[in-house]
Amino acid sequence: MSEPVVVGVLVGNPRPASRTLNAALALRAAVRQSLSERGRRVAEDGPLVDAAELAAEVFAPGGDRVRAALAELATADVLVVASPTYKATYTGLLKAVLDQAPGGWLTGTVAVPLLVAASDRHALAVELHLRPLLVELGAIVPGRGVFLNESVLGGDLDALAASLVEQLDGAGTSAALSALTSDAGSTEKVGVGQ
Repeated sequence: MSEPVVVGVLVGNPRPASRTLNAALALRAAVRQSLSERGRRVAEDGPLVDAAELAAEVFAPGGDRVRAALAELATADVLVVASPTYKATYTGLLKAVLDQAPGGWLTGTVAVPLLVAASDRHALAVELHLRPLLVELGAIVPGRGVFLNESVLGGDLDALAASLVEQLDGAGTSAALSALTSDAGSTEKVGVGQ
């Protein structure tokens, strides 16, 4: 019997406990539901890193918290990576955290990118900017990245998660996630410091 699929979350908003974090948690719930509906066993919890809590140490020499957070995130089979849209792309904080990851850090990990913005004009930024960053780190990114207009974040997060399940299904991402995680835990991953 295969191990349960572990779904992790990395949020690159410089504000702690942000709406982006809530959106990422809703997307994690949608990913878990999609996998469960396709017969995958899913772990009840997974690593959660709110980069805002690491911001003071991101540029500090010798800081271990960022490396520890990256090592924790590397245990995930599926990683939701979320950011608000700043200057038509992801935040500098997210980039600074991911710059500390070793090459190939996400090899064997399925990533689901998420960008949140105030305007639909930024909807393509998730495909043009965040997806390539995750692929550069070795991630498999099935289907389209997820874009959310921040106007949908004021309501019920369970309803948002349900609409995200529909979005994942419609983009073919749910089926791809299920196929890609069929052997969860069996792919060798690159750890921090290797």
